[in-house]
Amino acid sequence: MSTLALGFASFPLLLALIVARAPIGLAMLLVGAAGLTLATGGPNMVLARLKTESFSTFASYSLAVIPMFLLMGQFATRGGMSRALFRAAGAWVGHWRGGLAMAAVAACAGFGAICGSSLATAATMGQVALPELKRAGYSGGFSAATLAAGGTLGILIPPSVVLVVYAILTETNIAKLFLAALLPGVLAAVGYALTIAAYVRRYPQAAGAGTRAPLAERWHATLAVWPVLAIFALVVGGIFGGWFTPTEGAALGAAGTGLMAFAAGGLGWRGLADALLETARTSAMIFFIILGAALFNGFLAYARVPQEMSAFVAGLGLGPFMVLALILLFYLVLGCVMDSLSMILLTVPIFWPLVAGLDFGLPPGAVAVWFGVLVLIAVEVGMITPPVGMNLFVIGALDRGTPMSASYGAVAWFVVADLVRVVLLVAFPGIVLFLL
Repeated sequence: MSTLALGFASFPLLLALIVARAPIGLAMLLVGAAGLTLATGGPNMVLARLKTESFSTFASYSLAVIPMFLLMGQFATRGGMSRALFRAAGAWVGHWRGGLAMAAVAACAGFGAICGSSLATAATMGQVALPELKRAGYSGGFSAATLAAGGTLGILIPPSVVLVVYAILTETNIAKLFLAALLPGVLAAVGYALTIAAYVRRYPQAAGAGTRAPLAERWHATLAVWPVLAIFALVVGGIFGGWFTPTEGAALGAAGTGLMAFAAGGLGWRGLADALLETARTSAMIFFIILGAALFNGFLAYARVPQEMSAFVAGLGLGPFMVLALILLFYLVLGCVMDSLSMILLTVPIFWPLVAGLDFGLPPGAVAVWFGVLVLIAVEVGMITPPVGMNLFVIGALDRGTPMSASYGAVAWFVVADLVRVVLLVAFPGIVLFLL
C-alpha cells in the first residue's frame, strides 16, 4: 500500500475508534503513530516527533491562554455570576411566554463572554436555569434544547478557546478573530430568541409566563451583573486596544474574576483548590487532544494527503463558494460524531491551505478571519446535533427525567436557526468583517 493510500485509509480507522468510544486524543495519537511507523518502516520518526511535539505543544506561550480562560470560567461559576446573569435577564423578559427561555439564552451569552467553553457554559447555566424553567412550567425537552443551544454561545462570543486554537493553527491574529466573532455571536443570541418566540407560538403548552417584576427590582438585578461587564471590558477591551496580549488578558481576567468571587463570598480556599483542579483536568484533556492531533496531522502531511486533496478539488473546477459550502457541509456531518476541538485540530490543517488558495474577493488576512468564524459556527451546530450533541448530553445528565428524543425534537428548531445564520454569513462576509 502506498503512503498516500495509507493516509486516506487512516480516516475510516480513526472514525471507527471514535465510534467505539476511544478517547479522541488517544485515537488520533495511535492512528498517527501507526501510520508513520508503517510509512517509514520503523518507529524512529514517531519517537522523534513525540519528543519534539510534546515540548513544542506544552511549552507554547500562546496555548497558555486556554487554562487561563478555563480558570476564569471556574471562578465565575463559583462566584455566582451565572446566577446573577440569569436573574437580571429574567427580571426584564421573564413575564413573556417563553421569556424565561430567552433569559437563559441571554445569560448564556453573558457567561460565554467570561468563559470561552461551550460545555462549561451549558453545564453551568443548566444548573442555574433548568430548575427555574421547570418550576415555571416549561417542558423538559424545550428547556434542555434551549440550554444546549444557549451553551454554544460559550465558544462563539469572545473569548473562545476554540478560536484560540484555530488562530494558532492558521497563524491568525487572535484579537481580530475575537472582534470578528462578536457580531455573529450577538446575531446568534438574537436568532435563538426569535426561535424561542416561534416555538412557543407553535407549541404554547411548552412554555409558561411569569409575573412582571417591578422596575426597581429589574434595575437592582441588572446592577448585580457589573462584575461580568467589568471583566469582559478588561479582557476583550484590553486585547482589542493592544494594551496586552491575549495570554496576558486571560491571566488578568482570571485574577480579576477570582478576586471578585472572593469578595462576593462565593469562593473559599476549598473552592479555589477545586477550581484549580478542574482547570488542570480540562486543560490536560485539551492538551492531550492537541498532541494527538499534531501527530496525526504530521502523518497526513508526510503522506501528502492535504496536497492531494487540494489538487483534486482544484481539478474539479468548482467555484470558491461551492468548495466552501462542501467544507461547511462536511463539518455539519462530522459534528454528529465528534467534538468541536477535535474537529478543528483534525480538519483545519487540511482545509485551510485549500481555502487560502481560493479567490473570494477578500484580502488573504480577511479570508482567514471569515473562514475561522464560519468554521466555528459550523462546529457549534455539531454541539447540538444528534446523535452526539455534546451539549444535549450535558443537559440530559442534569435532567434524567426528560427523554433525549424530546430534546432532539425541540433542538431541531435551533439547528435550523444556526443553518440560516451560516448561509447569511457566507453570503455577506461584511457581517463578520465589519468591526475589523
